[in-house]
Amino acid sequence: MSHISNHLPTAELQALDAAHHLHPFTAERRLAEKGVRVITRAQGVWLTDSDGQKIIDGMAGLWCVNIGYGREELADIAARQMRELPFYNTFFQTTHLPAISLAEKVCEKTPQNLNHVFFVGSGSEAIDTSIRMVRTYWAIRGYSEKKAIISRKNAYHGSTVGAASLGGMTSMHEQGDLPIPNVHHINQPDWWSEGGDLSPAEFGWARAQELERTINELGEDRIAAFVAEPIQGAGGAIIPPETYWPEIQRICDAYEILLIADEVICGFGRTGNWFGSETFKIKPDVMTIAKGLSSGYQPIGGCVISDDIAEVLGQQEFYHGYTYSGHPVAAAVALENIRLLEEENIIGRAANVVAPYLKEKWEELEAHPMVGEARIIGLIASIALTPDKETRAKFAAATGTSGEIVRDRCFANNLVMRHVGDRMVISPSLIITPEEIDIVMSRAWQSLDEAEKIIKTRGLWKVAPPVC
Repeated sequence: MSHISNHLPTAELQALDAAHHLHPFTAERRLAEKGVRVITRAQGVWLTDSDGQKIIDGMAGLWCVNIGYGREELADIAARQMRELPFYNTFFQTTHLPAISLAEKVCEKTPQNLNHVFFVGSGSEAIDTSIRMVRTYWAIRGYSEKKAIISRKNAYHGSTVGAASLGGMTSMHEQGDLPIPNVHHINQPDWWSEGGDLSPAEFGWARAQELERTINELGEDRIAAFVAEPIQGAGGAIIPPETYWPEIQRICDAYEILLIADEVICGFGRTGNWFGSETFKIKPDVMTIAKGLSSGYQPIGGCVISDDIAEVLGQQEFYHGYTYSGHPVAAAVALENIRLLEEENIIGRAANVVAPYLKEKWEELEAHPMVGEARIIGLIASIALTPDKETRAKFAAATGTSGEIVRDRCFANNLVMRHVGDRMVISPSLIITPEEIDIVMSRAWQSLDEAEKIIKTRGLWKVAPPVC
């Protein structure tokens, strides 16, 4: 077996990748012309590419490497489990020790009424599972018309047909004839972009009220559930105003509507608690999890449900499942990941030491000429780019033009920071140090300065005309 550092020259790797490898959310021809960056190793919060460049990962992979890269304990447990039981399914009235132990541990950590977990391979699969679960739940109870699910515009819940339908991104809906029937979307709680003259508190309450209006328009007897992320992750790390979630919770409690909290990004420490539902005092009936469950070391997710839903579903066979539901290696790695989070107090340290320091440094970015808003909770943060802070104006160029320029300058400066439209997002590993945060911030300032010059040079520093 060849050592990882003994690889082909970068140009040859790029050519092979372009010839055979299709990437997610990518215009393949454009990427082939540019050439991919080949990542070969990682340790802590640092990546190394095929040219030996060290890159600081401000995105924890894809919102997931909460525990940081290079933990030998997770590699050891995976190898041990592969030797003992590399695979067995959980279909044929069988189970295995990793699935049993992980299910117990997950339900120990989730809110009190969520005591049953259905394992899957990804967040998208968890969301698809939740769709089938809530619709089956109501059908068994005799309410077969309760099929509709309400979600939010600009939400991201995954890329499968069901998950992309619940997501509220029109670019995804335009491909593949989505959304599927009985999915409805209300507006997102994005005060910066859509708040107008309302205060954040007024706006948060008003956006939550859209749920109640939609329930009344569609009819409570038709609606199975409302689904939302505590913080919209891939939608731009949109942190809702403090009035939003209490009113959403009140509405779900007032009507016979199940609440699905998509914790794929927020779960396992990202917001300073084990789950975003704790941070925002949400009481979900269903919780979808993935990413931080194994810190990305193995593909695994889950759909955690209340005692009531489990009792109803248990009355008959639930025709649903995946070959890799509760995969023993993935489950063993996830269990070890949770052990390390607990025993090393990684979430507590992130909440009490790392997050306050990052918040202080992150909010200083509002002093930059191009930054209108800097928001952060725990270790998920975003900035809104604007040519006019006072009016919260958008750029006249197509949405994402300026964000992509900033993103490219970050990557050129060996910082991974994501752009979502004209918002910039970070979600570093929970184990990042204050010294490493200083490096992130230094490179962020440098990249914003360089991007500002490029945007002005290209004549893109123009305010979009008001929408009539």
